[in-house]
Amino acid sequence: MRYVGKLYRPPSEADSYIVQATIGCSWNHCTYCDMYRDKEFAIRPLAETLEDLDAAGAAFGDDVQKVFVADGDALMLPMDHWLPILERARKRFPQLRRVSCYAMARNILAKTEAELRTLRAAGLSILYVGPESGDDVTLKKIAKGDDFADHVAAAERAHAASMELSVIVLLGIAMDRSAEHAHATAELITKMDPEYFAALTVTVVPGTPLATLSQRGRFAVPPIDGLLRELRTIVDEARPRDALFRTNHASNYLPLGGRLPRDRARIVAVIDRALRGEIPLRAESSRGL
Repeated sequence: MRYVGKLYRPPSEADSYIVQATIGCSWNHCTYCDMYRDKEFAIRPLAETLEDLDAAGAAFGDDVQKVFVADGDALMLPMDHWLPILERARKRFPQLRRVSCYAMARNILAKTEAELRTLRAAGLSILYVGPESGDDVTLKKIAKGDDFADHVAAAERAHAASMELSVIVLLGIAMDRSAEHAHATAELITKMDPEYFAALTVTVVPGTPLATLSQRGRFAVPPIDGLLRELRTIVDEARPRDALFRTNHASNYLPLGGRLPRDRARIVAVIDRALRGEIPLRAESSRGL
């Protein structure tokens, strides 16, 4: 198995075998993100990817139940890469339950519903999408590249193909549009209707455009109570049909979990207690990316 540079995967893929079918991110302009800035985007030769799957199968075959296809937006791979990768994964990992990858809205919309259905039938079942915000002004400022409508359309297409969505939003990214960001993000979650939904807290990472803005006094992470109020609005107003919700990422001050809408009242009550200072928050020394 060969890897280029640092690897990233969602927390829920901690026990997955990671195969690096693309190097870096095909977009790589988001102002807050440094995950792939040290890499030049490339599609790995298919033969190399299949060789890595063969090697992993020989070493761990019966133990692998999940595969995560990296890097940043692997869904952009053409079908003549995806289908051999999924076929080889099924062959090498007899206990395989699911395959997943990161995706941007544009990656999903670049494929037809029929193509997504074909990928789903071949084993690709979960897409991790990070719109970060539902506020189009904020999305433009952070150079996300896709807007509210793009993310809704992408979610509709993925769900039509029977794929599950895990959606990630970013607390604190809007600065002077905190309220607009929170309300619009709740609306976006409602419209995307993901099966999984997580909130992270923005971190100003050295070397990113966001760090430059911060140094110039044009961006600052909101105070903790502001972050919690954003989270409260999003949880209180979002209306997914049935989503597993988490804020267990290390960037967050308040780890939470439950299902929405079932546990909404309980989660909001916990946030209110945290705002009143009745619940200890994660220490700065314990936070991270």
